[in-house]
Amino acid sequence: MAIVLAIILLVTPLLTSCGPKVADTTKVLKIGMMTPSTGPVPEKGIPGQHGIQDAMEYINNELGGAGGYKIQVSWRDSAYDPAKVATIIQDFINEGDILFTTHSSSEMKMAQGTANEAGFPGLATFISTMNLHPAKHIYGPTPDYGDDFVALIKYYMDNIWTGTGKPKVALHLLSGSVGAGTLDGANAMAEELGVEIVATEYHAINTTSEIESLTRIKAKSPDVLIISGVPASTAIIIENAKTLGMYPGTTIMCASASFTKSLVDTVTAQSGADAIEGVYGVFHTVSWEDDVPGIAKAKEYCMKNHPSDYGNMDYLSTWATCLTIREILETAVKNVGYDVLSKGNAAAWKAVEEQGIQKLKGYKVEGLQGGTITYTAGDNRLDKYLRMYKVSGGKITPLGKWEEAPLIKYTQYGDK
Repeated sequence: MAIVLAIILLVTPLLTSCGPKVADTTKVLKIGMMTPSTGPVPEKGIPGQHGIQDAMEYINNELGGAGGYKIQVSWRDSAYDPAKVATIIQDFINEGDILFTTHSSSEMKMAQGTANEAGFPGLATFISTMNLHPAKHIYGPTPDYGDDFVALIKYYMDNIWTGTGKPKVALHLLSGSVGAGTLDGANAMAEELGVEIVATEYHAINTTSEIESLTRIKAKSPDVLIISGVPASTAIIIENAKTLGMYPGTTIMCASASFTKSLVDTVTAQSGADAIEGVYGVFHTVSWEDDVPGIAKAKEYCMKNHPSDYGNMDYLSTWATCLTIREILETAVKNVGYDVLSKGNAAAWKAVEEQGIQKLKGYKVEGLQGGTITYTAGDNRLDKYLRMYKVSGGKITPLGKWEEAPLIKYTQYGDK
């Protein structure tokens, strides 16, 4: 059922003072990673899978692994299937992996019950409020979908809204953790931000038409339509909004799960470039055109191994997550030593969490994210910065500077 990719890469045998770091080839640090590479969202899972493979090749071959030890990845395809995720998370525990990752918040929702009960630490590259609240053993290398809502509305209020009174906001949400996280942010912060939520509609991950739901939304005359879905479902909604004459006109803004190259390509191919030109979105990494230290290596490995993923934000997201994992393991090795971690048991998990994750401070992820990877007690988001983007000339183009996402307390999850 499950495909295992053991990413144990050969390093150059020549060690010189100016050459790459060389990891110990006889000892490894074992982790588990999953992506939804088949099933309903391969447009996210496959680039995410490739980002993992290429980043780990770079980390092991050029950075010397973590703390001088190679990182061995047990990768699985979750197919976005709860039954498979349950099996996979148990496999990771049985294999002696010392932390795990999911690509999506939905995968993490399926895994986190077992993980939290066992004390097995995990990270989700795309994460929702329900994964993080209350804070237990699950962490986000990026802000969550509630933070996405706040960032979108703040940008709209500061840069687009010119009317009087409260802007009217409609939400079109993917059923499950993605949409629920955005709704959490709206419920908690809409009044404080000065907007009115006039409509909330839901869509399935495999939707083929949202004409009916958008017709109901159109009747409310919203100023803003916020879509929180995946690329394929978001593309349907944007295309239907154009068909109904809602766009151009209503400002369309997208949460981070969908705002990637595949969204732009899909809408352009099916409805023309004008259907998505000017759509806004929020994201947690730099663009592929940003001049930051880490982008050159991401481009190099992507073009060498998976050129079709060039420009895809899901690829860049898992690449950045892998760098964060390396920093976690490097910190844990420094603090407790390899022997503790190599056991792959509850003591190793505790060490990774308390002496790795919770000791993170000021890691810059080679410039690929807006803030620094820093743990703050009570806040399991390891990075708190987001940036706005806009589709311009057929490309996802950054707008302005990074903005911090303050921690939101969600009382429905027991936060106080």
